[in-house]
Amino acid sequence: MADPQAAGNDGSLADCGALAALAAVIDVGDQNSLLGRARVREALSRGFDILLNSLYPPRCRFCKRCLANQAQTFCSGCRSKIRLVSHPLCATCGRPFLDASGDSHDCSACIVRPPHFARARAWACYPRDEHEGHPLREVLQQFKYGRRVSLGKPLGRLMAEGGRDHFRDVHLERVVPVPLHPRRLRWRGFNQSLVLAREVGRAWELPVDPFALVRLKETRPQTELPEEERRRNVRQAFAVEGAKVKGESVLLVDDVYTSGATVNECARALLRAGAKEVYVFTLARTVAA
Repeated sequence: MADPQAAGNDGSLADCGALAALAAVIDVGDQNSLLGRARVREALSRGFDILLNSLYPPRCRFCKRCLANQAQTFCSGCRSKIRLVSHPLCATCGRPFLDASGDSHDCSACIVRPPHFARARAWACYPRDEHEGHPLREVLQQFKYGRRVSLGKPLGRLMAEGGRDHFRDVHLERVVPVPLHPRRLRWRGFNQSLVLAREVGRAWELPVDPFALVRLKETRPQTELPEEERRRNVRQAFAVEGAKVKGESVLLVDDVYTSGATVNECARALLRAGAKEVYVFTLARTVAA
């Protein structure tokens, strides 16, 4: 639990900062000039942000500790428990290797059964088995199953900021979220993959197309099935509307990569519709504990 005294001290400092920033408006030079008016706007915006943080301090989405600013999603303690995906990893599916001393290469699963997508990457990973208290797993489940849509933006921003290097060498042309079946969409009220995709598209200045890919079949939840059953469960479950992706390099966005069955079937449908290449980007990836 956050120290109330520390929170109070932070609030006092923020109040002083807000007053100082607002006071700067008075001393910005010639306010009739374009430069003067720009300085006024900048000072007002800065003061408003500091005052807002003072009145409604941002908190860690998991443990609820106070954060330094609204741009943060997790406190330093919770962030330290989240393992970011980094090399060495499978060059195709992006599975992190336990031995950190080697180089990246294709894993045995991708060699035996090459996926339809060109590359899959995730921002972070967490244990495949239920792990109570894991910050990313818990917050992601609140977002997805607890219908806390407001968590989508900060999670999407983490994806966008942390995933640039994974695709810096690729010329992407369109972002496509993994779709929900209309009945599931009505039940949940939103598509979590679309919420994340919009943040990635906004940050990377790419168009987001929520209608390019459609889900034809209402399938059983993948979490209930073993790996082979997951592949059968989603077979021919997706299709592409029209020729929207023809000749394009597509970034397919989903929330979690577990077996890869869903994104692989989506990639198959996109390639059949004429996409040049399909790349997969997810917020999280499950790994063996």
